[in-house]
Amino acid sequence: MVIEKICCLGAGYVGGPTCSVIALKCPDITVTVCDKSEDRIKQWNSDKLPIYEPGLDDVVKTCRGRNLFFSTDIAKGIQEADLIFISVNTPTKIVGNGKGRAADLKYVESAARMIADLATSNKIVVEKSTVPVKAAEIIMKILRANTKPGVDYQILSNPEFLAEGTAIVDLIEADRVLIGGEETPEGQKAIQELCWVYEHWIPAKNILTTNTWSSELSKLAANAFLAQRISSINSLTAVCEATGADVAEVAKAVGRDSRIGPKFLEASIGFGGSCFQKDILNLIYLSECLHLPEVAAYWQQVLSLNEFQKTRFTRKVIESLFNTVTDKNIAILGFSFKKNTGDTRESPAIHVSKTLLDEGAKLHIYDPKVEPEQIYYELTGTYVKTEHENIKKCVEIHDTAYSAVTGAHAIVLCTEWDEFKELNFNKIYEVMMKPAYLFDGRKILDHEALQRIGFHVQTIGKRLARTGSIRAQGSLTMP
Repeated sequence: MVIEKICCLGAGYVGGPTCSVIALKCPDITVTVCDKSEDRIKQWNSDKLPIYEPGLDDVVKTCRGRNLFFSTDIAKGIQEADLIFISVNTPTKIVGNGKGRAADLKYVESAARMIADLATSNKIVVEKSTVPVKAAEIIMKILRANTKPGVDYQILSNPEFLAEGTAIVDLIEADRVLIGGEETPEGQKAIQELCWVYEHWIPAKNILTTNTWSSELSKLAANAFLAQRISSINSLTAVCEATGADVAEVAKAVGRDSRIGPKFLEASIGFGGSCFQKDILNLIYLSECLHLPEVAAYWQQVLSLNEFQKTRFTRKVIESLFNTVTDKNIAILGFSFKKNTGDTRESPAIHVSKTLLDEGAKLHIYDPKVEPEQIYYELTGTYVKTEHENIKKCVEIHDTAYSAVTGAHAIVLCTEWDEFKELNFNKIYEVMMKPAYLFDGRKILDHEALQRIGFHVQTIGKRLARTGSIRAQGSLTMP
């Protein structure tokens, strides 16, 4: 088989960027991204894409209408494709067996049944979504139990290793591409077909092939290891604050050990996003099902530490404001879980905001990429407008950081957007209530300069000494 047409089921954070880059690098392959949501497909075909990702707009505009298409015609996409990516959502179950830990595979199963129902020729089916180990077996059973005469399926695992905010770079300059399949002649041939697609721009030495189950577990393991590093450095922030050590200096010293390295040692409020918590929960559930309670408890502690960090930071905010935030104006700068994305899934800002609201605070929120409706959804758990109206009594979304901080008793910085480093803090200090508090949950600001302006500053993993304000001289200018 020579792959000429690819179909992707799911036009989300994985399917959209991945297939856009494949279309860019494989101009002879027609790539169609399908989704049931008409609104989402309309956005992919518009000037304002449904997700923000640096570089994505340029890639889509280059390929869209040439060999990249976004469509709700799922039947046509499946029937014409040689290779089908399954890139649907795999949320954590909220009810039933394994709720709160196991992945809900209903969308994966639905996609497999659609393929079985609609396919009329041989297909390579590739699970791209992050799935628990043995998920490919579910797809395989469904497809092969419903095989039409003359139709053969090969199922591969090809997990994504994308970081939001750098997804396009991660795709174009991938450290590795992982492809798992059956150890049969047909399975190995299918692996080579998918390798051929990636070899259009990825060196063959960076393409790893394994069996299906190793591929699936490697995805969970990679995210678990990265989250573990974050929780490990965050666990030391409380120790640093209590002893006078500086977590940035500790991280630098530890990171210089070549066996450890410096990546993912940035202390913060805690990790968020769509993958880390979900994948670790998945690993915990897998360990429990395999009767390995000690392994499950080990990985549970990574998540528990993350919750502790968010709770500890928020408690620090409340205690610093004389142990009450009732009716106080708190400016929340940043609501996405990290910079360069509009994704709010598991964002630490949600935990901080909800806790402050429970304590009676009035929140003024600014994020450059998160839509107001998404912020209201995260704080209410619904897209129902009437519920949003209720919370608007104590939550206001702003178009600029300067608007959000006006009249605020405190600023809580939750996302490391670069623009926050460039704010005029002299101007901000003038329009805030006094004493003016600033809590830097991402360690990106010049704390000593802020203190000289007059701010009461607190951050993560460092005990700041109070310095005298030089407001009387008016001689400090920040960018």
